[in-house]
Amino acid sequence: MYWANFLHFYQPAEQQPDVLEAIVVQSYRPLIEGIKKHKRVRLTLNISGTLLELFDKYGYKDLIDALRELSEEGRIEFTSSIKYHALAPFLGEDEIVRQIKMNDEANKFFLGGSYKPQGFFPPEMAYSEKLPAMISSLGFKWIILDEIAYDGCVGHVDYKKIYKVAGSNMLVFFRERRLSNLIMSAVVRSRESLLEAMKEDMPSGRYLLTAMDGETFGHHRPGLEKMLFDVFAAPEFELIKISDIPGHYRETKEVLPVKSTWASSPREIEENTQFLSWSDPENIIHEWQWKFTELVLKEVKALDKKHPRYDLVRKKTDLALSSDHFWWASAKPWWSLEMIEVGAYRLLDATRHIPDVSEEVLEEASNYYEKIITTAFNWQRTGKIRQMMKEQKSILRVPFKDRTIGRGGAEEGVYWAFIHMMKRLEGEAAAKGEYEKAILWRDAIYKLENKLDIYDTINAIDLLRVEIPHKEVEETIEKYKDKYRQIRGGQPEQRGA
Repeated sequence: MYWANFLHFYQPAEQQPDVLEAIVVQSYRPLIEGIKKHKRVRLTLNISGTLLELFDKYGYKDLIDALRELSEEGRIEFTSSIKYHALAPFLGEDEIVRQIKMNDEANKFFLGGSYKPQGFFPPEMAYSEKLPAMISSLGFKWIILDEIAYDGCVGHVDYKKIYKVAGSNMLVFFRERRLSNLIMSAVVRSRESLLEAMKEDMPSGRYLLTAMDGETFGHHRPGLEKMLFDVFAAPEFELIKISDIPGHYRETKEVLPVKSTWASSPREIEENTQFLSWSDPENIIHEWQWKFTELVLKEVKALDKKHPRYDLVRKKTDLALSSDHFWWASAKPWWSLEMIEVGAYRLLDATRHIPDVSEEVLEEASNYYEKIITTAFNWQRTGKIRQMMKEQKSILRVPFKDRTIGRGGAEEGVYWAFIHMMKRLEGEAAAKGEYEKAILWRDAIYKLENKLDIYDTINAIDLLRVEIPHKEVEETIEKYKDKYRQIRGGQPEQRGA
């Protein structure tokens, strides 16, 4: 089976040197050295121009050299992106194109002739209809999006086909959520677990396409960087780059991707809130952040490009366009007063450096800064942030117990079927002396019983489906459902049987 892997390397342009050092030591260096060591590895890599500049500034030029060599050997390919990690759907074409060109200039400077991107990665896989024509005009042949962009649902992409954006020559490749998440959560952590997770797909003739943040491996999840190469070593899979896929799969289907990100849920797309983490219609801080951004951009665009201060103002504005401070203001669930203030200050600082800026604009900019910071502090002080986080969790996740027992009837049987299977796996693991695994299943049962499964990145139900063949799972569920079909809802003495 062909397997195309995509990794995304990104750090903010002004990342603190101690934080950068930690990520380099824990993640970037082990990953790059691992690719060099494991000769069969082929993958597609997005690395922002800002990160390459940080590598150069803080003495990690050996990593730049290694990336260049890997590309020259044909082991990795690079994609293009937006330099300062701005969110494409929210900016005008001129801003997006400008940052793409800046990103390519930086990457070509450090990577030389090895930087020949055919594909494009929009930050956060944030997609809107304007992107295909825009990036096609810049010479790119494909774009990578999450599978939810296919039609607003997960699980509908046919990975025996390649896709083209309707009305264009732009190919679109869809990231497979399930396997990407199983790897990042360490559910898939070996050849055996990979084969188990893919056993139903192995005979199908399809390809795999996973896409993940590089920092997950080693930095966010210590030790996961070693596991990644254990998974890559599975001989049943031939590792390829995304640009290689059309050479193996010819059948093409046209598609109109929907607005989305790689974090969007079907419900968010249905409600047109797919960019919730950066532009929440119920979040006044987001509203002020974007109005502040529009104010600054209007003034910057009116500035004479020949003015001696133009480059300085533009650089400050570019930094302020990063998606980071919008994301940290979402409170659903991400929140950081520091990052909110940093973003607001960058916008204010850019405004102050605009030559001959009017007092009215300065006053408006200062008001936006004060409103953003004051409101953010008040939200945190009064407990509003905790409430917003709680409400979002209740929207996004419903405990498995409520989805089954809570509905009554045959659905109650589904709950007890899974409890039965988990207890079985706990016993089997303990009998083999796999005590860590036994504890995992014991904890999973506890979480389901106490409705704590909503806090898991990968639910215990997903874990179980990796361990037990699909057919057996379905047979067990049907067995228990048959039992509970005989029980009428609303009879407490029977519902507890």
